[in-house]
Amino acid sequence: MPGRVGASAAVAAVLLGSGVIAAVGPAGAEPVANGAPGTGPCLAELSNETASLIPDRVEIPVPVPTVTEVPYPAPEPEQVRHVPDPLPLDPCLDPCPDLTDDDQFVPPGNLSSVLGIPQISLKPSPFHLGIPVPGPDPGPVPPPPGPSSPPVESAPVSPLPPAPRIGDVTRVAKVTGAGSVSRTDKRYQVNGTDLGIMWESAPDQIAVAFGDTVGKGFHPPGGQGEDWRSNVLGFSSDRHLADGMSLDSMVQDSRCHAAEVLSSRKLDNVEITTIPTSGFAVGDRQYMSYMSIRTWNSIPATWWTNHGGIAYSDDGGSTWTKDPHARWENIFGVTQFQVASMVPAGDHVYMFGTRNTRLGGVGVARVPVDQVLDKTAYQYWQDGSWTPVGGPNEASTIVPAPAAELSVRYVPESDLWQMVYLDTSKAAIVLRESNSPQGLWTESAPMVSALEYPELYGGFIHPWSTEGDLYFTMSTWSDYNVFLMHADVDR
Repeated sequence: MPGRVGASAAVAAVLLGSGVIAAVGPAGAEPVANGAPGTGPCLAELSNETASLIPDRVEIPVPVPTVTEVPYPAPEPEQVRHVPDPLPLDPCLDPCPDLTDDDQFVPPGNLSSVLGIPQISLKPSPFHLGIPVPGPDPGPVPPPPGPSSPPVESAPVSPLPPAPRIGDVTRVAKVTGAGSVSRTDKRYQVNGTDLGIMWESAPDQIAVAFGDTVGKGFHPPGGQGEDWRSNVLGFSSDRHLADGMSLDSMVQDSRCHAAEVLSSRKLDNVEITTIPTSGFAVGDRQYMSYMSIRTWNSIPATWWTNHGGIAYSDDGGSTWTKDPHARWENIFGVTQFQVASMVPAGDHVYMFGTRNTRLGGVGVARVPVDQVLDKTAYQYWQDGSWTPVGGPNEASTIVPAPAAELSVRYVPESDLWQMVYLDTSKAAIVLRESNSPQGLWTESAPMVSALEYPELYGGFIHPWSTEGDLYFTMSTWSDYNVFLMHADVDR
């Protein structure tokens, strides 16, 4: 089943322990115009609530061991791209009714729905026992760059800045799915998705990367439905965030259909999906860090990656290449920097990362901006120095566990670093700040809690936030869509 079932386990456990079983949004609210929490501009589709934690239907995957031949290297599909016609000026007009009119899941009329309990079904899911076989000839593969020999450089921690104080936090608008500001279900067949990782891809343009995405037949919780894509990518020029973030376009492979931009095998226990973790631009080249997920079906609060890696695009984000050498292999399941947030600042790109769980601490590395794809050029921060010695697993912890879904940005005007992540021990998305990438980092300041938004996760900073007005995206497992949030921040 597509989606992040294993990835939500930690938050689900916290919610079950607290006894929270309630709708995410305020009950009984009247639908209003664009800008209301969780709504879009079309009156017929407005809803001030997200999904209940008690769904109409639940599919429980049952792993079935299956012996499978797995070709190496992995075949890469052709990246077909479609240049869309201009969107209708009326945001409530469906540009592709022939494709999207009948794409909503209708709950079955049975005893379960009458009693208000979910219809539960078992879904056999292959758990692949892979046998490596020769794959297609990839053609000439460029040799790895380097080797580089970066020096050991002193880098003491910076003084602790004042801790951020969180004021009002509001849900601004729904970014994806039915009733969203951009009607992604009708325009791009993005009915359910998560994450919403943002970076400034060009002047006056924000790229927005989403995770596992579902189209027709979508029904939460999680990404249940058809037309599964491991990730999709949109673009926004919307600077008026107070009433939501609209998407101007998405990368498409056919009419009104968002393309999968990073491929995956979609074989559980081999590579079930490929999830973006951050993005950034250096000159005209776009970079996206990602994690290759072996399986979500690990122990609670964990998943298992094959590697963390870097992909790049030289055509504005339309097509992508996963670099074969810029990978941090997950040796014995404990390698650092499987989940990364990469941030350019000055002459370097800084890589903040955790292991393949929601339970680890954060380390940091850096690389010159012109050597991002050269693993031998990376220096890891260890006990007061930037050093290549020891590699990723020797990086010192700059933020203690547990930290998940990192989002880091640098504010050059004030030489301030901000880090937002899910803290499963607090069941909240939190903010920390520092005057240097290695810290010292302030204590975490909770912004949104699972008591307000059950099954929340993510927390990705909008690059056009200011120090006092922090905009970020948040996902909820029960709704399985992305919302724009706003936090007042003081010091």
